[in-house]
Amino acid sequence: MGGRAAIGGPLSADRRRTDALRPVRSRRGRLMSPRRRVLFVAEAVSLAHVARPVVLASGLAAHHEVSVASAPAFDLCFRGTDLRRLGLESIPAKLFLDRLAAGAPLYTRTELERYVEADVALLQRERPDVVIGDFRLSLSVSARLVGIPYFALCNAHWSPWSAHSRFPLPDITLTRVLGPALAEPIFRLAQPLAFRLHAGPLNAVRRKHGLSGFPDVRHAYTDGDLTLYADTPGLVPVRPDCPPNHHFIGPIIWSPSMPLPDWWTSMPSGPLAYVTLGSTGRVDLLPEVFRALADMQVNAMTATAGRSDVASPGPHCFVADYLPGLEAAARADFVICNGGSATVYQALSTGTPVIGLCSNMDQFLTMSRVVDAGAGISLRAGNVSYEQLRTALRRMVGGEAADFRRGAEAVQQDFASFNTRAILNRLVASA
Repeated sequence: MGGRAAIGGPLSADRRRTDALRPVRSRRGRLMSPRRRVLFVAEAVSLAHVARPVVLASGLAAHHEVSVASAPAFDLCFRGTDLRRLGLESIPAKLFLDRLAAGAPLYTRTELERYVEADVALLQRERPDVVIGDFRLSLSVSARLVGIPYFALCNAHWSPWSAHSRFPLPDITLTRVLGPALAEPIFRLAQPLAFRLHAGPLNAVRRKHGLSGFPDVRHAYTDGDLTLYADTPGLVPVRPDCPPNHHFIGPIIWSPSMPLPDWWTSMPSGPLAYVTLGSTGRVDLLPEVFRALADMQVNAMTATAGRSDVASPGPHCFVADYLPGLEAAARADFVICNGGSATVYQALSTGTPVIGLCSNMDQFLTMSRVVDAGAGISLRAGNVSYEQLRTALRRMVGGEAADFRRGAEAVQQDFASFNTRAILNRLVASA
């Protein structure tokens, strides 16, 4: 897939690690119990940022004392778990998505200062041995103020040491006003400055507390005493000079636990797509997606994530609020999603190729690596046409179908080589 199977140092040492729970020694050489108090902090602005901590916490619960702090927006992720859940404020998901769509900084200084106050109170009350944050950017301040080791969970495509330095044009206001062709050169010129400006609110808060600022937003997203990449270096490679405190832990796969819908056993034969645009995708595209699927005679099972009241448009389309994603992806010939890593990695972990209808930069970055791996097709949601949808579907069910399946199965094998639970257990026990 063009990536590095191992980078050396901690990245390669973590691979396939099975001795995660053996006793370890502190920096002073004392033998320590590996059991730790671990607090996960989930920034509840998208389902993925809550689902990933829940999956990791569930994997650690047998060996560590774990709890998860988050706002209640995506409590679906906690169903079927016995995790201790703590309340914590996040900005509304809609506000976050509106800022993302506008290309504006995602947080104000005032919001981050409020976050730091809430974080510090939480950390002082809980006194964890380790705090692990998923997009809770304020922890780069608050964890240091309290003196608790901070693990930052993120995707490697945001790494300042990514092997890929070119950033795709997202569907922001500039793109929608000028169109991609005219917006592209302006974005290329403005992107370095924009990345610095996006780090500005957090830098202001850091300086207030005597901490140095970040050169740009990539450093803000990936800052931690340890940085945990929820990817593999085979799919999302980093440069050889990536710092030794950055670790690939492998993909984090979440699927809701729920009963199968009545129609699950009565779908007609023929090509089958699993369609889900998640908590951040363009659900207004569903009618056009359904029309293209029907014209290409592809059956569809669709999860709306409770964001659309679209009814089943015909005898070959089946709709539910939520579906068990792993089972749906494994059953499907391909998956149509928003291009975010949560659903994309869910699909690839079953060897199923992906069509990504991307809007924000994170989605474009994820799908860029999937396209490189020959495991999917990336389309721009903001101006995707019916003909582009039909062409993508034709490629997925026609002569290229076997090629896409081989690409997805190669990624599946790469994913399977990572024992995420064991890697994280070892890193937590060593903190």
